Amino acid sequence: MARTTPHDHPPAEEEPLYRRIATQLLGELRDGRIPPGERLPGERRLAEHFGVSRETVRQALELLRRDGLVATDRRGSHATLPGLPVETPASLAFPVGAAAATPGTVARATVTWEPPPPGHAEALGLAPGRPTLVHNYRYATADGRGLRSAVTSFSAVALAEVEELARYRDRADGTATAHLRRAYDWMRRAGLTLHHRDAITRLASTPSVRVTRQVHDQYARPLEITDLVVDAQQDALVYEFTLPGRAG
Repeated sequence: MARTTPHDHPPAEEEPLYRRIATQLLGELRDGRIPPGERLPGERRLAEHFGVSRETVRQALELLRRDGLVATDRRGSHATLPGLPVETPASLAFPVGAAAATPGTVARATVTWEPPPPGHAEALGLAPGRPTLVHNYRYATADGRGLRSAVTSFSAVALAEVEELARYRDRADGTATAHLRRAYDWMRRAGLTLHHRDAITRLASTPSVRVTRQVHDQYARPLEITDLVVDAQQDALVYEFTLPGRAG
């Protein structure tokens, strides 16, 4: 008898709930909302996402494991569908606009625990005046001319679910160096799929431009927002994008 997978069964009232959840989860895996190789959210978060019990999620995951669509190891459960992840580490640098230090330049980054700029608080869903982790980045020439500076504010979701970020709260006094270059890798390891939107605007009466990046996870929850200011007369931004290959 031919082997079947969850998507081979049309939804029906008599179909077990766990099989319907497996079908929905498989759909999210196939459309790239959870890229291949990325860790799946935990059972509790999946149960909240689909509005079912953790036991139902457990049964759905077991069904997908039996069909070879999900694997579990020490990192947790992850998708095993063929294909490349939607994003690769090279396509997202933290913070946006970060550049490697070269002779004659200085890169400085620190973190503070303070209320973010008003626009950041609104974008992250934070109450006015509520503190959060704020990352400040500055890249300049040796003579002190500012080439680019970035301010990043992290959401409560990012701090609650990304252990490496949460650890910075107790040492966020604005003095110690904290580049957080691996922030996006940490988010991925926490089971978050990153969706980013970059907006570029010209600053009036100046040669500079502002790049605003907002990053959300697969559930449309905000993770971070960054405002980068670049002196367009002296510097340039280079964007790299990696797109998945077309299925043959």
